[in-house]
Amino acid sequence: MTEATRAVSIPVDSASATSRRAPLSARLRTVILYLLLTALLILYSLPSIGVVLTSLKSNAEIGREGIWTLPDQASLENFRVAWETGNAQKYLLNSLKVTIPATVISILFGVLTGYALSKLSFPGSDSLFTFLVAGMFIPPQVVMIPLFRMFNRAGLYDTLWPMIIVHIGFGIPICTLVMKNFFSTIPTAIREAAVIDGANELRVLIRVMLPLSLPSLAVLATLQFTWIWNDFLWPVIFTRSDDARTIMFGLASLRGQYSVAYGTQSAMALIASVPTLVIFIFFQKYFIRGLTLGSVKG
Repeated sequence: MTEATRAVSIPVDSASATSRRAPLSARLRTVILYLLLTALLILYSLPSIGVVLTSLKSNAEIGREGIWTLPDQASLENFRVAWETGNAQKYLLNSLKVTIPATVISILFGVLTGYALSKLSFPGSDSLFTFLVAGMFIPPQVVMIPLFRMFNRAGLYDTLWPMIIVHIGFGIPICTLVMKNFFSTIPTAIREAAVIDGANELRVLIRVMLPLSLPSLAVLATLQFTWIWNDFLWPVIFTRSDDARTIMFGLASLRGQYSVAYGTQSAMALIASVPTLVIFIFFQKYFIRGLTLGSVKG
């Protein structure tokens, strides 16, 4: 081998070694990333795993072995007790009666006000938008006593109406903000073309704007439903009997004969989580698209 050939072969070998190390380094980073994500998934899932294990044990076994051991004999007795004796079916029905209308009405108002404020310019629209969004910054504790007195005088205390009305009121600002921002991203030329074709504003909203806003509506529906469903404050303030309690208040008030019924509470907690899981699964495709909407331009 001549000197020239040897001089040329050295850089070639070095380049090939570098090219072999590059994929190896990339694979190592990928493995580390997946291991980290797996560890975070397990850590995040530990509370849910503990609830599931507790729901399958008797109170005696929970007191004897704790919550992190596998049950000696898995049983669905806690679920039966929670459903029949713990009034889970009544609490679930009350939560649905509160959550569904409050979610639908707050989103409906958010769509109407968001469309009007983004596409229909009128004097004072900016001030009205600021006034509506300012409701997001009002702490619930500030209006707790005035609302209690108002609903008590109106004869609505210990009914579902106060919770429905309050959740609608607190939901309209965030729904308005989200929908206005979304409608603002839709080119005005689309609306103008529909108006030229003879469509009125209501038809433009229903036939043109709403189909385009499905991702934003999915995000709002999921978040609003979850927030209202998991609410604990207002049921404590506005109810005193089982006839008007929601699932979260019923879950907190569940007791055994002599101690806290941990197994029954865990079973009811799993029952209470089913509707929110169903909503997320149903809107999952649009929800993820709505979260990433506007993150990439061009």
